[in-house]
Amino acid sequence: MKIAVIGAGSAGLAALRHCTSGTYEIICYEKTDRIGGTWVYREEIGLDRYGLAIHTSITNLPKEVMGYPDYLVPDSPDSYLTRTQILEFLNSYCDHFKLRQHIWLLHNVELVEPSKGGRKWTIKVRNLKENIILTESFDAVMVCNGHYFEPSIPNLKGQETFQGQQLHSHDYRVPDIFTDKTIVVLGAGPSGMDLALEISGKAKRVILSHHLKDPIGTIFPENVVQKPDIKEVTKHDVVFEDGSKEPVDVLFYCTGYKYSFPFLSEQCGIRVDSNMVTPLWKHLVSIENPTLALVGLPFYVCAFSMFDLQVRFLLQYWSGKKDFPSKANMLKEEAEELENRKKEGLGKKHFHLMGFKQGHYYDDLANTAGITPLPPVLTKLHNESSTRFLDDLVHYRESRYKIIDDYNFIQL
Repeated sequence: MKIAVIGAGSAGLAALRHCTSGTYEIICYEKTDRIGGTWVYREEIGLDRYGLAIHTSITNLPKEVMGYPDYLVPDSPDSYLTRTQILEFLNSYCDHFKLRQHIWLLHNVELVEPSKGGRKWTIKVRNLKENIILTESFDAVMVCNGHYFEPSIPNLKGQETFQGQQLHSHDYRVPDIFTDKTIVVLGAGPSGMDLALEISGKAKRVILSHHLKDPIGTIFPENVVQKPDIKEVTKHDVVFEDGSKEPVDVLFYCTGYKYSFPFLSEQCGIRVDSNMVTPLWKHLVSIENPTLALVGLPFYVCAFSMFDLQVRFLLQYWSGKKDFPSKANMLKEEAEELENRKKEGLGKKHFHLMGFKQGHYYDDLANTAGITPLPPVLTKLHNESSTRFLDDLVHYRESRYKIIDDYNFIQL
């Protein structure tokens, strides 16, 4: 079986690790000049020299939940590592399992489509160095392109009239650009919270605008205030849902990202509807074409371990050890999950959100495919870390943890 992996970030490396341990022929296409995906820091913003979007990331999870099941992050005094340390870990994982020989760097996938008859996949990939298009045929495709590169920017009333600066967190690098300015940070997810705190050291005033039902426990610096959602924007002011109005210099969008698969042809049978990728079985397998899988869509998860689990799940089916359910049953399961989320007050854009329920997802994958599950302690520690993040943003990275067994951890 010949498998294509698109992307050599943390998900693509997990795909390679398990495919290379079997009887598969495997090629991984990576559009940049190195492995690591979103963990590779680049000072540039926007597009690179080949006209492709630049990724970047920060870490806000303890290392104890950031390893792979069979390759843990090495022990060290701190639980919260830098981006550089995570990238070093990924390179060490890549070398340990001898994955580099399967990775074609500076190869950008431009088109994936089913071959005539639908039994195989045709992939057109551009060798960026030589500007040559190659066409290859595969039996299966794992899309591991990440989802932190196409910014999601909300439509605000009056947005186009605003005379100040508008910036997405994707293009943020250093806080100096906000010196002595009044900034509205939109969104209280991990990036919004982190960046509101970080820029407060330079900014005159930071307004954190969000729609969280529960108040954030963190005690912010005095120049950071919380406000509800934005009602409208004028030339120089922002009006909030509570009727208050503030003069503002910068709209800083910490509003997440859109799932984007520009290389998938319509024939692949995948669409993004209000940021729900569909139709998919288990947030992973294309229901229309089950030899196409999108690894790594769920968010607020123990990412590296989840990628590993998803890949092991896939290979059970692609190897023929397990049979996929009928198309009708897979569609029914997806529809039922969407309906359950709606009952919880979540829209389509939150369909791939796991958070405190991530353990149920991991167990379902493991039980369905008959594979080794992830230890429950990962979910417990991830949830603990998420709570600490909200309650004490200033100091949560000082916490240190140790996993005792598959079910328990202690705080040192």
